[in-house]
Amino acid sequence: MTDTGLVSIIIPSRNEKYLGKTIEDLLTKAVGEIEIIAVLDGYWPEPKIPDNDRLILIHRGSPQGMRPAINAATAIARGRYLMKCDAHCLFAPGFDQALKDDYEQNCIVIPRRYALDPEKWEVLDNPKYPIDYMYLSADLHGEVWNEKNKDPELKEKLIDETMSAQGSCWFMQKDYFEALELEDEVNYGNFSNEFQEIGLKCWLSGGRVQINKKTWYAHLHKTDGRGYSLGNGQIEKGIAYTNRWLTNTAWHKQTLPFAWLIDHFKPVPTWTP
Repeated sequence: MTDTGLVSIIIPSRNEKYLGKTIEDLLTKAVGEIEIIAVLDGYWPEPKIPDNDRLILIHRGSPQGMRPAINAATAIARGRYLMKCDAHCLFAPGFDQALKDDYEQNCIVIPRRYALDPEKWEVLDNPKYPIDYMYLSADLHGEVWNEKNKDPELKEKLIDETMSAQGSCWFMQKDYFEALELEDEVNYGNFSNEFQEIGLKCWLSGGRVQINKKTWYAHLHKTDGRGYSLGNGQIEKGIAYTNRWLTNTAWHKQTLPFAWLIDHFKPVPTWTP
């Protein structure tokens, strides 16, 4: 049975150094009812994650990938709301309530994003942040929309649409996740182009991706890679299937053509006017 006020927070984790701190931060900062479901994809964290009544750990003996991890956690999630985050994030106090307060039907919500200093466990002072807006480039990569992020008028708009997002944190109702048939392992593979799948399914079936600037999280940008190999052409598989959106052949529930999205956000960098 779904708990109508509960937020189920899903954390796929593989060889993650800061999973414990991320879990502790979420437990400390939430003001409403949450459950955290962390998927240990082929490893045991050191030091051991302390037990908590609000924490469920799923351990995989061998790694299966991010999409399978998210799907396994979602299958047992009890909350009306789902929030997925990376295993190296710090959050604003009351993030959960802020996201629920302004949630609208058929929306995917992204909190404002800062950079994380993982050693001090605080927001890193970086002039490139905060990041609110991203776009899909002509080769369907998510890119930071610098012009919009620096626009003083847009800074005053606390809830707004964004064409795309990084994918390190998103929030939606569980039934919307299911309606969008998200985390499609068969077509996209186990890892790549996650937010391309999420954002395009949402926008092109009549939903909206929104940025909520009333709350935020800080994300660790890894400069030394993931610490593991995906293998088996997983990146290429996700890219190849994502390109099917250009010909409107990627998903059976699509109701709007891809060209609609470019027109909705025009002018979009890298796209010919």
